[in-house]
Amino acid sequence: MGVNFKDLIPKNPVKLEDLNGKIIAIDAYNAIYQFLSIIRQPDGTPLKDSKNMITSHISGIFYRTTNLIEMGLKPIYVFDGKSPKLKSAEIERRRQVKVEAAASYQKALASGDREKMRMYAQVATTMKDYMVLDSKKILDLMGLPWIQAPSEGEAQAAYITKKGDAHYCSSQDYDSLLFGAPKLLRNVTISGRRKRGRVYIEVVPEIIELNKVLGDCGLTYEQLIDVGILIGTDFNDSTKGLGPKTALKLIKQYGCIEQALPHIDGVTYANKVSEIRHLFLHPEITDNYKIEWKNPDETGLMTFLCDEKEFGEERIKKAIERMVVGSKKQKGKVSLEKWFG
Repeated sequence: MGVNFKDLIPKNPVKLEDLNGKIIAIDAYNAIYQFLSIIRQPDGTPLKDSKNMITSHISGIFYRTTNLIEMGLKPIYVFDGKSPKLKSAEIERRRQVKVEAAASYQKALASGDREKMRMYAQVATTMKDYMVLDSKKILDLMGLPWIQAPSEGEAQAAYITKKGDAHYCSSQDYDSLLFGAPKLLRNVTISGRRKRGRVYIEVVPEIIELNKVLGDCGLTYEQLIDVGILIGTDFNDSTKGLGPKTALKLIKQYGCIEQALPHIDGVTYANKVSEIRHLFLHPEITDNYKIEWKNPDETGLMTFLCDEKEFGEERIKKAIERMVVGSKKQKGKVSLEKWFG
């Protein structure tokens, strides 16, 4: 779900080409779900090989990441570990939504409504263990670093950014700000012309800076977390009838969530506020990671993508060529920066 900060957050549109040379810590699960949801046939069927194994996630990671490399960006993918116990209710809620969407898909299939078939298929998207393994393998073959977080990938990506090992934390969810990411980069993996309902829109990458958010909202970092808790996070329910603007007003009026709660009806998480806040302020992260970019394994990529996963050979060759050119440009840029540094 993620916290709904959409109406409160100042955003700065940006072109990915303008981020040449920047290191981006990408929330891997967030990106993979997007690829699994978006990369589908018109009837909602995901891409599959002849063994009936889904390959939409591989296609998304390979082609989209190749585009990023060609534009001069340096991606790091960060994978989720074990979810906190407080997230169990949200995980169950998501599971139930997917079950209901799968049932609705079957009804749409029976009626031949392709638009609804695609819509419900996207909602019913699930991630299997083999998809994570596939994703890590393709990243290894591309010569790209990935990090296994002990818990929330967003928290680890935010930490990497705070440490200065990355310039931006990339995710669609605003939770990255609650984990303290100094700069959040959204729409990286889904930018471009996208269909929304019956119309197409242009999805533009945008930068959100934590300090600017705090300044514009007149909040401290801890107060921003309290606003998030009032709105609803992955660790607690939303407060019925309470939107982002009201949540902001309450925290500014009373100073903290504990002082605001007596004035709010229908709160189900009052006894968990300290624990939820602690998850954002002190998430489980690790310093045991290595960030290193290597040359793409061209032969390995062709074997994995074309021989094993049955992707078209010519298209893969062209993408690898673009990736190699982009990687060489980056290496030259880094060398010059070190030389003149």
